[in-house]
Amino acid sequence: MITLDYTNTCLKEDVASYQPLVDKIHQKLMNKTCLGNDFTGWVDWPVDYDKEEFARIKEVAQEIRERADVLVVCGIGGSYLGARSAIEMMKGLYPDDKPEIIFSGNTVSSTYLAQTLKHLEGKSVYVNVISKSGTTTETAVAFRLYEKYLEERYGKQEAARRIIATTDKARGTLKNLADKKGYRTFVIPDDIGGRFSVFTAVGLLPIAAAGLDIDKLMAGCAKAREDYQTSDLEANAAYKYAVLRRILEKQGKNVEFFVCYDPAITMVAEWWKQLFGESEGKEGKGILPASVTFTTDLHSMGQFIQEGTKNFFETTLMIDKPQEDLIFPEDADNLDNMNYLAGKSIDWVNKMAFKGTVDAHFNTGGNDNIILHLDDNSEFSYGYMIYFFFRACALTVLMLDVNPFNQPGVEVYKKNMFKLLGKI
Repeated sequence: MITLDYTNTCLKEDVASYQPLVDKIHQKLMNKTCLGNDFTGWVDWPVDYDKEEFARIKEVAQEIRERADVLVVCGIGGSYLGARSAIEMMKGLYPDDKPEIIFSGNTVSSTYLAQTLKHLEGKSVYVNVISKSGTTTETAVAFRLYEKYLEERYGKQEAARRIIATTDKARGTLKNLADKKGYRTFVIPDDIGGRFSVFTAVGLLPIAAAGLDIDKLMAGCAKAREDYQTSDLEANAAYKYAVLRRILEKQGKNVEFFVCYDPAITMVAEWWKQLFGESEGKEGKGILPASVTFTTDLHSMGQFIQEGTKNFFETTLMIDKPQEDLIFPEDADNLDNMNYLAGKSIDWVNKMAFKGTVDAHFNTGGNDNIILHLDDNSEFSYGYMIYFFFRACALTVLMLDVNPFNQPGVEVYKKNMFKLLGKI
Protein backbone atom coordinates (compact mmCIF):
# COMPACT_ATOMS: atom_id res chain seq x y z
CA MET A 1 0.00 0.00 0.00
CA ILE A 2 1.01 3.62 -0.48
CA THR A 3 -0.12 6.31 1.93
CA LEU A 4 0.16 9.99 1.10
CA ASP A 5 0.98 12.76 3.57
CA TYR A 6 0.81 16.38 2.43
CA THR A 7 0.62 18.08 5.81
CA ASN A 8 3.97 19.69 5.04
CA THR A 9 2.62 21.74 2.13
CA CYS A 10 1.06 25.19 1.97
CA LEU A 11 -1.76 24.93 -0.58
CA LYS A 12 -3.67 27.94 -1.82
CA GLU A 13 -6.41 25.74 -3.31
CA ASP A 14 -8.57 22.96 -1.92
CA VAL A 15 -7.74 19.56 -3.41
CA ALA A 16 -11.45 18.66 -3.35
CA SER A 17 -12.25 21.54 -5.73
CA TYR A 18 -10.62 19.52 -8.50
CA GLN A 19 -13.03 16.59 -8.11
CA PRO A 20 -15.25 17.46 -11.13
CA LEU A 21 -12.21 17.73 -13.43
CA VAL A 22 -10.77 14.49 -12.07
CA ASP A 23 -14.10 12.70 -12.61
CA LYS A 24 -14.17 13.87 -16.24
CA ILE A 25 -10.59 12.84 -17.02
CA HIS A 26 -10.98 9.51 -15.19
CA GLN A 27 -13.96 8.58 -17.36
CA LYS A 28 -12.04 9.39 -20.53
CA LEU A 29 -9.07 7.35 -19.37
CA MET A 30 -11.21 4.36 -18.45
CA ASN A 31 -13.27 4.62 -21.67
CA LYS A 32 -10.09 5.04 -23.73
CA THR A 33 -11.23 8.34 -25.20
CA CYS A 34 -8.48 10.50 -23.68
CA LEU A 35 -5.55 12.03 -25.54
CA GLY A 36 -3.18 9.24 -26.57
CA ASN A 37 -5.84 6.57 -26.02
CA ASP A 38 -4.01 4.17 -28.36
CA PHE A 39 -1.43 3.71 -25.59
CA THR A 40 -3.66 3.01 -22.60
CA GLY A 41 -3.18 -0.76 -22.61
CA TRP A 42 -1.32 -0.46 -19.29
CA VAL A 43 -4.56 0.44 -17.46
CA ASP A 44 -5.90 -3.14 -17.41
CA TRP A 45 -2.63 -4.98 -18.09
CA PRO A 46 -2.34 -6.30 -14.51
CA VAL A 47 -5.32 -8.58 -15.23
CA ASP A 48 -5.27 -8.76 -19.03
CA TYR A 49 -1.62 -9.73 -19.55
CA ASP A 50 -0.75 -12.70 -21.77
CA LYS A 51 -0.65 -15.63 -19.32
CA GLU A 52 1.00 -17.99 -21.83
CA GLU A 53 3.83 -15.57 -22.51
CA PHE A 54 4.14 -14.94 -18.78
CA ALA A 55 4.78 -18.66 -18.25
CA ARG A 56 7.41 -18.63 -21.03
CA ILE A 57 9.13 -15.67 -19.37
CA LYS A 58 9.53 -17.68 -16.18
CA GLU A 59 10.87 -20.70 -18.10
CA VAL A 60 13.48 -18.69 -20.00
CA ALA A 61 14.43 -16.77 -16.85
CA GLN A 62 15.05 -20.06 -15.06
CA GLU A 63 17.26 -21.24 -17.93
CA ILE A 64 19.26 -18.02 -17.70
CA ARG A 65 19.67 -18.46 -13.94
CA GLU A 66 20.91 -22.01 -14.43
CA ARG A 67 23.28 -21.38 -17.36
CA ALA A 68 24.47 -17.76 -17.24
CA ASP A 69 27.01 -15.93 -15.14
CA VAL A 70 25.99 -12.66 -16.76
CA LEU A 71 22.81 -11.42 -18.42
CA VAL A 72 23.35 -8.34 -20.57
CA VAL A 73 20.13 -6.35 -20.90
CA CYS A 74 20.51 -4.25 -24.01
CA GLY A 75 18.05 -1.36 -24.15
CA ILE A 76 17.53 2.33 -23.44
CA GLY A 77 14.90 4.42 -21.65
CA GLY A 78 11.87 2.38 -20.73
CA SER A 79 13.60 -0.71 -22.12
CA TYR A 80 15.95 -0.84 -19.12
CA LEU A 81 15.08 1.73 -16.44
CA GLY A 82 12.14 -0.24 -15.07
CA ALA A 83 13.96 -3.54 -14.78
CA ARG A 84 17.02 -1.93 -13.25
CA SER A 85 14.94 0.02 -10.74
CA ALA A 86 13.11 -3.16 -9.72
CA ILE A 87 16.21 -5.31 -9.34
CA GLU A 88 18.15 -2.73 -7.34
CA MET A 89 15.18 -1.84 -5.13
CA MET A 90 14.43 -5.47 -4.27
CA LYS A 91 17.91 -7.04 -4.27
CA GLY A 92 20.05 -4.10 -3.23
CA LEU A 93 23.27 -2.92 -4.86
CA TYR A 94 25.39 -5.98 -4.06
CA PRO A 95 23.37 -9.15 -4.74
CA ASP A 96 25.38 -12.26 -4.01
CA ASP A 97 23.84 -14.67 -6.49
CA LYS A 98 24.08 -15.13 -10.24
CA PRO A 99 23.51 -14.09 -12.88
CA GLU A 100 25.04 -10.66 -12.71
CA ILE A 101 22.71 -8.29 -14.56
CA ILE A 102 24.45 -5.67 -16.73
CA PHE A 103 22.40 -2.92 -18.35
CA SER A 104 23.90 -1.79 -21.63
CA GLY A 105 22.71 -0.36 -24.95
CA ASN A 106 21.91 2.96 -23.27
CA THR A 107 25.02 4.86 -24.33
CA VAL A 108 27.43 5.06 -27.27
CA SER A 109 30.44 5.61 -25.05
CA SER A 110 33.26 3.63 -26.67
CA THR A 111 35.07 3.21 -23.37
CA TYR A 112 32.00 1.82 -21.62
CA LEU A 113 31.25 -0.66 -24.40
CA ALA A 114 34.87 -1.83 -24.68
CA GLN A 115 35.16 -2.33 -20.94
CA THR A 116 31.86 -4.20 -20.82
CA LEU A 117 33.06 -6.63 -23.49
CA LYS A 118 36.28 -7.20 -21.53
CA HIS A 119 34.22 -7.84 -18.40
CA LEU A 120 32.34 -10.64 -20.17
CA GLU A 121 35.48 -12.63 -20.97
CA GLY A 122 35.53 -16.03 -19.29
CA LYS A 123 31.92 -15.80 -18.19
CA SER A 124 28.80 -17.58 -19.44
CA VAL A 125 26.79 -14.84 -21.16
CA TYR A 126 23.18 -14.37 -22.27
CA VAL A 127 21.86 -11.23 -23.97
CA ASN A 128 18.33 -9.81 -23.85
CA VAL A 129 18.00 -7.10 -26.50
CA ILE A 130 14.93 -4.88 -26.08
CA SER A 131 13.66 -2.53 -28.76
CA LYS A 132 10.26 -2.02 -30.38
CA SER A 133 11.72 -1.07 -33.75
CA GLY A 134 15.26 -2.34 -33.54
CA THR A 135 16.60 0.92 -34.96
CA THR A 136 17.33 2.82 -31.74
CA THR A 137 20.95 3.82 -32.28
CA GLU A 138 22.37 3.28 -28.79
CA THR A 139 20.81 -0.17 -28.48
CA ALA A 140 21.53 -1.25 -32.07
CA VAL A 141 25.21 -0.27 -31.83
CA ALA A 142 25.71 -2.18 -28.58
CA PHE A 143 23.73 -5.21 -29.71
CA ARG A 144 25.75 -5.69 -32.89
CA LEU A 145 28.89 -5.76 -30.74
CA TYR A 146 27.41 -8.29 -28.29
CA GLU A 147 25.94 -10.41 -31.07
CA LYS A 148 29.33 -10.57 -32.81
CA TYR A 149 31.00 -11.41 -29.50
CA LEU A 150 28.63 -14.31 -28.81
CA GLU A 151 28.83 -15.70 -32.35
CA GLU A 152 32.64 -15.66 -32.32
CA ARG A 153 32.80 -17.22 -28.90
CA TYR A 154 30.01 -19.81 -29.06
CA GLY A 155 29.24 -20.23 -32.76
CA LYS A 156 26.04 -19.05 -34.41
CA GLN A 157 23.83 -21.90 -33.21
CA GLU A 158 24.68 -21.58 -29.52
CA ALA A 159 24.71 -17.78 -29.79
CA ALA A 160 21.15 -17.94 -31.11
CA ARG A 161 20.13 -19.85 -27.97
CA ARG A 162 21.75 -17.21 -25.76
CA ILE A 163 20.11 -14.19 -27.39
CA ILE A 164 16.52 -13.28 -26.53
CA ALA A 165 14.79 -10.39 -28.31
CA THR A 166 11.93 -8.42 -26.77
CA THR A 167 10.34 -6.49 -29.61
CA ASP A 168 7.26 -5.93 -31.78
CA LYS A 169 5.10 -9.01 -32.26
CA ALA A 170 5.02 -8.85 -36.06
CA ARG A 171 7.26 -6.24 -37.68
CA GLY A 172 10.36 -4.10 -37.38
CA THR A 173 14.09 -4.46 -37.86
CA LEU A 174 14.72 -6.41 -34.66
CA LYS A 175 11.78 -8.74 -35.21
CA ASN A 176 12.99 -9.55 -38.73
CA LEU A 177 16.55 -10.11 -37.50
CA ALA A 178 15.37 -12.37 -34.67
CA ASP A 179 13.22 -14.46 -37.01
CA LYS A 180 16.04 -14.94 -39.51
CA LYS A 181 18.61 -15.89 -36.87
CA GLY A 182 16.29 -17.98 -34.76
CA TYR A 183 16.30 -15.92 -31.58
CA ARG A 184 13.55 -16.50 -29.07
CA THR A 185 11.26 -13.49 -28.83
CA PHE A 186 8.93 -11.81 -26.38
CA VAL A 187 6.41 -9.12 -27.23
CA ILE A 188 6.26 -5.41 -26.50
CA PRO A 189 2.50 -4.73 -26.60
CA ASP A 190 1.32 -2.31 -29.29
CA ASP A 191 -0.74 -0.26 -26.84
CA ILE A 192 1.84 0.17 -24.05
CA GLY A 193 4.62 2.72 -24.39
CA GLY A 194 8.17 2.10 -23.23
CA ARG A 195 8.01 4.07 -19.99
CA PHE A 196 4.87 2.15 -18.97
CA SER A 197 6.30 -1.25 -19.95
CA VAL A 198 8.15 -2.53 -16.88
CA PHE A 199 5.35 -5.00 -16.05
CA THR A 200 5.43 -6.48 -19.57
CA ALA A 201 8.11 -8.80 -20.95
CA VAL A 202 10.33 -5.73 -21.27
CA GLY A 203 10.90 -5.67 -17.52
CA LEU A 204 9.67 -9.05 -16.38
CA LEU A 205 12.31 -11.20 -18.10
CA PRO A 206 15.31 -9.44 -16.50
CA ILE A 207 13.47 -9.17 -13.18
CA ALA A 208 12.66 -12.90 -13.18
CA ALA A 209 16.21 -13.74 -14.31
CA ALA A 210 17.44 -11.90 -11.23
CA GLY A 211 15.49 -14.40 -9.12
CA LEU A 212 12.57 -12.18 -8.17
CA ASP A 213 8.96 -13.37 -7.99
CA ILE A 214 7.08 -11.79 -10.88
CA ASP A 215 3.80 -13.38 -9.78
CA LYS A 216 3.95 -11.27 -6.63
CA LEU A 217 4.92 -8.21 -8.65
CA MET A 218 1.88 -8.59 -10.87
CA ALA A 219 -0.31 -9.19 -7.82
CA GLY A 220 0.84 -5.83 -6.47
CA CYS A 221 -0.03 -4.17 -9.79
CA ALA A 222 -3.45 -5.83 -9.77
CA LYS A 223 -4.16 -4.64 -6.21
CA ALA A 224 -3.24 -1.07 -7.15
CA ARG A 225 -5.44 -1.29 -10.24
CA GLU A 226 -8.32 -2.37 -8.00
CA ASP A 227 -7.65 0.38 -5.46
CA TYR A 228 -7.40 3.11 -8.10
CA GLN A 229 -10.50 2.27 -10.11
CA THR A 230 -12.33 5.09 -8.35
CA SER A 231 -12.04 8.77 -9.19
CA ASP A 232 -12.82 9.80 -5.60
CA LEU A 233 -9.90 11.94 -4.47
CA GLU A 234 -10.40 10.91 -0.85
CA ALA A 235 -10.00 7.25 -1.79
CA ASN A 236 -7.46 7.49 -4.62
CA ALA A 237 -4.01 8.51 -3.37
CA ALA A 238 -2.54 8.39 -6.88
CA TYR A 239 -5.04 10.94 -8.15
CA LYS A 240 -4.57 13.11 -5.07
CA TYR A 241 -0.81 13.18 -5.73
CA ALA A 242 -1.55 14.11 -9.35
CA VAL A 243 -3.70 17.05 -8.25
CA LEU A 244 -1.18 18.20 -5.65
CA ARG A 245 1.46 18.49 -8.37
CA ARG A 246 -0.74 20.76 -10.45
CA ILE A 247 -1.70 22.95 -7.48
CA LEU A 248 1.94 23.41 -6.49
CA GLU A 249 2.89 24.17 -10.08
CA LYS A 250 0.30 26.98 -10.15
CA GLN A 251 1.98 28.32 -7.03
CA GLY A 252 5.27 28.71 -8.93
CA LYS A 253 6.76 25.30 -8.15
CA ASN A 254 7.93 24.14 -11.58
CA VAL A 255 10.58 21.66 -10.37
CA GLU A 256 9.88 18.46 -8.40
CA PHE A 257 12.64 16.70 -6.49
CA PHE A 258 12.01 12.97 -6.04
CA VAL A 259 13.67 12.16 -2.71
CA CYS A 260 14.67 8.75 -1.35
CA TYR A 261 16.67 7.70 1.68
CA ASP A 262 18.20 4.48 0.32
CA PRO A 263 20.80 4.20 -2.47
CA ALA A 264 18.94 1.11 -3.72
CA ILE A 265 16.01 3.38 -4.62
CA THR A 266 18.12 5.76 -6.74
CA MET A 267 17.21 3.94 -9.97
CA VAL A 268 13.52 4.13 -9.06
CA ALA A 269 14.08 7.89 -9.16
CA GLU A 270 15.67 7.58 -12.60
CA TRP A 271 12.68 5.53 -13.81
CA TRP A 272 10.29 8.09 -12.27
CA LYS A 273 12.11 10.94 -14.02
CA GLN A 274 11.60 9.34 -17.41
CA LEU A 275 7.97 8.54 -16.67
CA PHE A 276 7.06 12.10 -15.74
CA GLY A 277 9.58 14.02 -17.84
CA GLU A 278 8.78 12.27 -21.11
CA SER A 279 5.05 12.31 -20.39
CA GLU A 280 4.43 15.95 -19.51
CA GLY A 281 7.37 17.94 -20.89
CA LYS A 282 5.54 19.14 -24.02
CA GLU A 283 4.07 22.30 -25.53
CA GLY A 284 6.09 24.48 -23.17
CA LYS A 285 4.35 22.86 -20.19
CA GLY A 286 5.22 20.59 -17.32
CA ILE A 287 7.15 20.27 -14.07
CA LEU A 288 10.84 19.44 -14.40
CA PRO A 289 11.49 16.11 -12.62
CA ALA A 290 14.75 15.96 -10.67
CA SER A 291 16.00 13.66 -7.92
CA VAL A 292 18.23 13.47 -4.87
CA THR A 293 19.26 10.63 -2.57
CA PHE A 294 19.37 11.64 1.08
CA THR A 295 21.15 11.87 3.35
CA THR A 296 24.02 11.69 0.85
CA ASP A 297 22.90 14.67 -1.24
CA LEU A 298 22.18 16.79 1.82
CA HIS A 299 25.94 17.34 1.82
CA SER A 300 25.90 18.63 -1.76
CA MET A 301 22.41 19.79 -2.82
CA GLY A 302 21.26 20.39 0.74
CA GLN A 303 22.44 24.00 0.88
CA PHE A 304 20.57 24.95 -2.28
CA ILE A 305 17.41 23.14 -1.22
CA GLN A 306 17.46 24.81 2.19
CA GLU A 307 18.27 28.37 1.17
CA GLY A 308 18.23 28.65 -2.63
CA THR A 309 15.46 29.76 -4.99
CA LYS A 310 12.04 28.42 -4.04
CA ASN A 311 10.72 27.20 -7.40
CA PHE A 312 10.54 23.53 -6.38
CA PHE A 313 8.81 21.05 -4.11
CA GLU A 314 9.91 17.66 -2.83
CA THR A 315 8.21 14.28 -3.10
CA THR A 316 9.77 11.76 -0.74
CA LEU A 317 9.33 8.00 -1.11
CA MET A 318 9.89 6.39 2.28
CA ILE A 319 10.20 2.62 2.69
CA ASP A 320 8.67 1.89 6.10
CA LYS A 321 10.23 -1.55 6.65
CA PRO A 322 13.88 -1.85 5.56
CA GLN A 323 15.05 -4.96 3.80
CA GLU A 324 17.88 -5.30 6.33
CA ASP A 325 18.82 -3.47 9.50
CA LEU A 326 21.73 -3.19 11.93
CA ILE A 327 22.06 -2.24 15.59
CA PHE A 328 24.64 0.43 16.31
CA PRO A 329 27.27 -1.02 18.68
CA GLU A 330 28.51 0.43 21.94
CA ASP A 331 32.22 1.14 22.32
CA ALA A 332 33.76 1.19 25.80
CA ASP A 333 36.25 3.94 24.96
CA ASN A 334 33.75 6.03 22.92
CA LEU A 335 36.61 7.88 21.24
CA ASP A 336 34.28 8.88 18.40
CA ASN A 337 31.65 10.21 20.86
CA MET A 338 28.97 8.11 19.13
CA ASN A 339 27.70 6.09 22.10
CA TYR A 340 24.57 8.23 22.20
CA LEU A 341 23.38 5.98 19.34
CA ALA A 342 24.38 2.69 20.97
CA GLY A 343 21.57 0.14 20.82
CA LYS A 344 19.65 2.08 18.20
CA SER A 345 18.86 0.60 14.80
CA ILE A 346 20.48 2.18 11.75
CA ASP A 347 17.06 2.37 10.10
CA TRP A 348 15.80 4.39 13.08
CA VAL A 349 18.73 6.80 12.59
CA ASN A 350 17.82 7.12 8.90
CA LYS A 351 14.18 7.84 9.71
CA MET A 352 15.16 10.48 12.28
CA ALA A 353 17.29 12.08 9.57
CA PHE A 354 14.21 12.07 7.32
CA LYS A 355 12.03 13.71 9.95
CA GLY A 356 14.66 16.32 10.75
CA THR A 357 15.14 17.09 7.06
CA VAL A 358 11.42 17.57 6.36
CA ASP A 359 11.21 19.88 9.37
CA ALA A 360 14.20 21.90 8.15
CA HIS A 361 13.10 22.10 4.53
CA PHE A 362 9.45 22.94 5.23
CA ASN A 363 9.32 24.87 8.49
CA THR A 364 12.60 26.73 8.07
CA GLY A 365 13.28 26.57 4.34
CA GLY A 366 9.71 27.04 3.14
CA ASN A 367 9.79 24.08 0.75
CA ASP A 368 6.60 22.06 0.23
CA ASN A 369 7.00 18.35 0.94
CA ILE A 370 4.78 15.49 -0.21
CA ILE A 371 5.52 12.22 1.57
CA LEU A 372 4.69 8.82 0.07
CA HIS A 373 4.97 5.83 2.41
CA LEU A 374 5.51 2.38 0.89
CA ASP A 375 5.38 -0.72 3.11
CA ASP A 376 8.61 -2.44 2.08
CA ASN A 377 10.96 -3.41 -0.77
CA SER A 378 9.03 -6.54 -1.78
CA GLU A 379 7.90 -7.56 -5.24
CA PHE A 380 4.29 -6.86 -4.29
CA SER A 381 5.14 -3.37 -3.07
CA TYR A 382 7.18 -2.62 -6.17
CA GLY A 383 4.30 -3.66 -8.41
CA TYR A 384 1.88 -1.56 -6.37
CA MET A 385 4.20 1.44 -6.55
CA ILE A 386 4.69 1.45 -10.31
CA TYR A 387 0.96 1.28 -10.95
CA PHE A 388 0.42 4.12 -8.48
CA PHE A 389 2.80 6.28 -10.50
CA PHE A 390 1.26 5.19 -13.83
CA ARG A 391 -2.17 6.36 -12.67
CA ALA A 392 -0.84 9.57 -11.16
CA CYS A 393 1.20 10.40 -14.25
CA ALA A 394 -1.69 9.85 -16.65
CA LEU A 395 -4.08 12.06 -14.68
CA THR A 396 -1.64 14.86 -13.88
CA VAL A 397 -0.60 15.20 -17.54
CA LEU A 398 -4.14 14.99 -18.89
CA MET A 399 -4.96 17.85 -16.52
CA LEU A 400 -2.60 19.93 -18.71
CA ASP A 401 -4.56 18.90 -21.82
CA VAL A 402 -1.40 17.18 -23.06
CA ASN A 403 -0.96 13.66 -24.49
CA PRO A 404 0.89 11.70 -21.76
CA PHE A 405 1.84 8.81 -23.99
CA ASN A 406 3.88 10.21 -26.89
CA GLN A 407 7.36 11.76 -27.03
CA PRO A 408 7.67 13.81 -30.24
CA GLY A 409 10.52 15.92 -28.89
CA VAL A 410 12.82 12.91 -28.59
CA GLU A 411 12.86 12.57 -32.38
CA VAL A 412 14.62 15.91 -32.94
CA TYR A 413 18.02 14.84 -31.66
CA LYS A 414 17.72 11.55 -33.52
CA LYS A 415 17.19 13.27 -36.87
CA ASN A 416 20.16 15.56 -36.29
CA MET A 417 22.35 12.65 -35.21
CA PHE A 418 21.31 10.49 -38.18
CA LYS A 419 22.21 13.33 -40.55
CA LEU A 420 25.64 13.73 -38.97
CA LEU A 421 26.21 9.96 -39.04
CA GLY A 422 25.27 9.78 -42.73
CA LYS A 423 22.15 7.65 -42.27
CA ILE A 424 19.93 10.27 -43.96
